[in-house]
Amino acid sequence: MSGFAGIVLAGGSARRLSGVDKPELRVGGISLLGRAVEALAGASPVVVCGPERPGYDGVVWTREAVPGTGPVAGLAAGLAAIEQDTVVVLAADLPGIRQSTVDRLRAAVTEEIDGAVLVDDTGHRQWLVGAWRTAALRAAMPSSPENASLRRTLGGLRIAEVPSEPGESADIDTPDDLEKHRKHY
Repeated sequence: MSGFAGIVLAGGSARRLSGVDKPELRVGGISLLGRAVEALAGASPVVVCGPERPGYDGVVWTREAVPGTGPVAGLAAGLAAIEQDTVVVLAADLPGIRQSTVDRLRAAVTEEIDGAVLVDDTGHRQWLVGAWRTAALRAAMPSSPENASLRRTLGGLRIAEVPSEPGESADIDTPDDLEKHRKHY
């Protein structure tokens, strides 16, 4: 597999967690953002879309044109910072994300496939855990990405579904999610 870039979307408001800086929550001794960056080992660059935070040497920081306008706007900002043909896109709230997840997603992207997304054990596509041909993502971006639906933006692309291994697709949205994952790791 050739080189790839990584984009971590780390700019959400975490409303269900009382607005806490969710990417900085620690699970198993490491921040959620740190887990995403570690899973992207080998990516160059790793672009983090969200407010700049200390302690993440080597990442490129960017923000959506209008902060707080959703993952499509964040993705558009991240795409502007990369040149590689393949990009892995991750949310910054995935306690079970691993480098092996990224490797399986990248392996599923071919010339005939625009991207690959993780599919959870209920069969739902996890749009913020995927590997994509960069040109396909750029072509899918709406002219106004603010508040656009990620599923609608990416849903028309040719997508391979990669089954999730235990814990990979879990995210942290609520205090109960956080507590459950802190006990697990």
